[in-house]
Amino acid sequence: MIILRKSQDRGYADHGWLKSFHSFSFAGYHDPDFMGWGNLRVINEDRVAAGMGFGKHSHRNMEIISYVLSGELAHEDSMGNIKGIPPGDVQRMSAGSGVSHSEFNHAKDQTTHFLQIWIEPNVLEIEPSYEQQAIPTIEKEGKLRLIASPSGENGSVKIHADAKIYAGLFNGAQSAKLELNPKRKSYVHLIRGALVINGQQLSGGDALFIENESSLEISAGVDAEVLIFDLSH
Repeated sequence: MIILRKSQDRGYADHGWLKSFHSFSFAGYHDPDFMGWGNLRVINEDRVAAGMGFGKHSHRNMEIISYVLSGELAHEDSMGNIKGIPPGDVQRMSAGSGVSHSEFNHAKDQTTHFLQIWIEPNVLEIEPSYEQQAIPTIEKEGKLRLIASPSGENGSVKIHADAKIYAGLFNGAQSAKLELNPKRKSYVHLIRGALVINGQQLSGGDALFIENESSLEISAGVDAEVLIFDLSH
């Protein structure tokens, strides 16, 4: 089963300094049909205006991943981390028993565009932790690069959840195939460009909800950047 959800069907919030598309119910956007998929709970596509950001706030028992697309995200947290997250880096914060953090765009003339991803953990009340990895562009071109996993294998960030995330860049004749466990759920989020997956034509912001499938075949990319999630039920 593969269900296509178009970009324009997502929730949207415009706070002036923050413009955000919500793939699943979040804050003021609520749709009982889109509360998450498997253990994937949140994908917010955020654009933060120059000099603005999210003030100090707290999280608990959630795996939070930031994937920066343009600009830079400044992160500071109660664990003592003060980091800049540029495009190409993947950041993981395990909120565990509780953590506070802030995220800002300190640039004076550039919007920060990033994805905020929440995945429900499979262990609760662990000690909070932080990890950041640079993923070279060349490792995503024409292939699916593992960027988050329970084991932290192949240079991926380690998440305390039964899930894996792959990132890929596809253009022209580039193609790839990903084997799936049909007993699990999968989710595709096309960040930008155009792409064909298992015969489905996707445009930037579109998503696929997948279950009972054994593989994904990716082709016909036009400046495409995609994330694919392997998820528990």
